[in-house]
Amino acid sequence: MMDDKPHQATKVKLSVVIPCYNGARTIGAQLEALASQECSMPWEVVVVNNRSDDDTVGIVGQYVGRVRNLRIVDALDRQGRPYARNVGVEAAYGESIVFCDADDVVGEGWLAAMATALSRFDCVACRVDFTKLNEPALAQQHAFHDQHHGLQKTWYPPYLQHAGGGTLGVKRALHAQVGGFDEAFPVLEDTEYCFRIQETGCRIEWVPDAVLHIRCRNDEAGRFQQVRQSALYNVLLAKRYQQQAVGQFHSWGTYIKNWIRLIEALPSSRTGLAWNRWIWYFAWQVGALHGSLKFYRPPLSLPFPPPGRKENRFLARVKTRVSMMVHR
Repeated sequence: MMDDKPHQATKVKLSVVIPCYNGARTIGAQLEALASQECSMPWEVVVVNNRSDDDTVGIVGQYVGRVRNLRIVDALDRQGRPYARNVGVEAAYGESIVFCDADDVVGEGWLAAMATALSRFDCVACRVDFTKLNEPALAQQHAFHDQHHGLQKTWYPPYLQHAGGGTLGVKRALHAQVGGFDEAFPVLEDTEYCFRIQETGCRIEWVPDAVLHIRCRNDEAGRFQQVRQSALYNVLLAKRYQQQAVGQFHSWGTYIKNWIRLIEALPSSRTGLAWNRWIWYFAWQVGALHGSLKFYRPPLSLPFPPPGRKENRFLARVKTRVSMMVHR
């Protein structure tokens, strides 16, 4: 483990925690952005090496002395972001913790805005941007992402708000109170974490002046697996917070109708934005079925299109046609 020798633990008020597994390709850009951040309170950066077998440690080592109070700590017992984040918080010295990921890039003034917000609130989340680090089709696909305009919110019980784990800031005491991230969730641990925070009576405050540039996965297979996993563990999350399957999004009927919609939309979804969206919905359907079988619960169907996304004319026609077929 490397440590910045002049680092004074007793003076640190804010810790930036970055979980990292094989981040050699991207973490340099994140650390470059952090090197230029300014903050009125003493701060540090803790990179959590979660079993990386590439040159992550060597690249991070090049930034010791350039990034304020940069340290590397090891999380080697098992792999996973919730575990790595928990290890990072335990190793951090700050009274407040902000999280970011190794494949994203913080925007100018991000740290100062998050620090100011955490001086007033116990839990905060920054604004996200997809235009800087992604090709146009992927950026356009995420143009209506909820966290660009506020917090995200689930469409099923308990209908609570949430934010991406790499966009959150939290007081250490609150993190300890809720027991940290639940390591039973390899994905969606951030949503479940946000739910437990709100169950304490604490609100999550959105910080529009703090911007995080999100990097989407470049490969189609990787994006497919990411959405599939999200759907799978949304089923578990819904089961944990609502024991009885209720509503149209928890029914086999809605799930089957969404397959019909997908098949209808395929002929006009072969390239660019339309194809990316089609693959997204297809991955969700596969993951929802997997979750249903794994967790013994009716599949969790996503609204089609989901709330906050603009429909194109073709999808609007598809919805009308399917509705007429179903109600004949």
